[in-house]
Amino acid sequence: MIQLFKMAFRDVGRNKRRSLFSSLALGMGLACLLLMAAILQGEMRDSMDLTIKLESGHLQVRAKSYEADRTSLKWEDLIENPGEVAAKIAVLEQVVYATPRLFASGIVASGDEYTGVRVIGIDTASESYGQFKDSLVSGDFSAADDREGVVIGKRLADKLKVDTGDTINLMVNTSNGDVAQQPFIVRGVFAIQTPAYDDGVVFLPLAKAQAITQAENHASAIYVLLKERDQTDAVAEALKTDNYTIVTWKDANQLMVMLEEYSNSYLVVLYLIVLAITVTVIVNTLVMAVFERTREIGILSAMGMKSGRIMAMFFAESSLLAVGGIIIGLILGGLMIYYFATVGLYVGDMGITGALFRDRIYAYPTLSDSITLSTTALVVTLLAALYPAWLAAHMEPVEALRGGK
Repeated sequence: MIQLFKMAFRDVGRNKRRSLFSSLALGMGLACLLLMAAILQGEMRDSMDLTIKLESGHLQVRAKSYEADRTSLKWEDLIENPGEVAAKIAVLEQVVYATPRLFASGIVASGDEYTGVRVIGIDTASESYGQFKDSLVSGDFSAADDREGVVIGKRLADKLKVDTGDTINLMVNTSNGDVAQQPFIVRGVFAIQTPAYDDGVVFLPLAKAQAITQAENHASAIYVLLKERDQTDAVAEALKTDNYTIVTWKDANQLMVMLEEYSNSYLVVLYLIVLAITVTVIVNTLVMAVFERTREIGILSAMGMKSGRIMAMFFAESSLLAVGGIIIGLILGGLMIYYFATVGLYVGDMGITGALFRDRIYAYPTLSDSITLSTTALVVTLLAALYPAWLAAHMEPVEALRGGK
């Protein structure tokens, strides 16, 4: 075996430029695949974490009749005395915090500018609002007893041409089907770098949101964040009751789960297509080597070298080219991933509803992706070498010697 690789190394070195470009082609293909995998991993991971953190929590407790898509404000669709319900959930060991939230639809206007928004009433005394407060670019969050203040996203503020301290008019639907209107002062402006929030969400203190929507002491849901994601099913089972519906992060983010599954399936096909294209260069190199070394192959056959050993020699050559390509791919891919993990890739508003995506994607490499893609590149290259190896092994010695003259 060692002798075979010595011969393969010598043969690969006969045409250094061609061998280099063959390995480089495979390396560039592998580098692109590593970057694609890291970007997809980063986007899916960040989007799911962001959606759980800002939107769904690991769990939500809702009234049996509540429909999130309709944003109902009828009392029978809401949770009564949500503070008491949240306090009972918060004592569980796995829970980081549980807090009530009220959701409503509305319209904000300033001068001639107006746009539809989602109004979210949050308990500013809860730790949960800290994740939003950390994203403030100006001003501060409204106090719990503030009846005139709101916090809006940076993109929304730019659209309305307002800033901290300015006044906007807010119209919201109420529990009895009417529309309530009131001027509010912009207390703060946040930038989560998520178009769905920065462009379309208005935060109100929970008490004020309950008052203006006439929901009184009711909330749309109890938002629950856990210490570990894999604790979700156990906590959901513990909270199961006939009075409420328990919605897990998987149930609330079915679109995200489906996107991740489908994208992984499509990527596997794409991986194979890209690798198949790049390894054709190596196949071409080996086929050319077969015809260039026809007389040599004939001599080896005449000396008694078995066809299996001749095939093994070409497999050894393809292995060396593949290993060289993989090393190049890991280096190039690592550099590209480092850049996009640091700087990111700006994509703006992706226009996908039902999930939260940042306006910039950051690559997130994983060891499993690197190992899987490198192994796949090696296997595909060896499979592609079957034809030139078979071609060399099945040459007739006499004909090969004549062909080499």
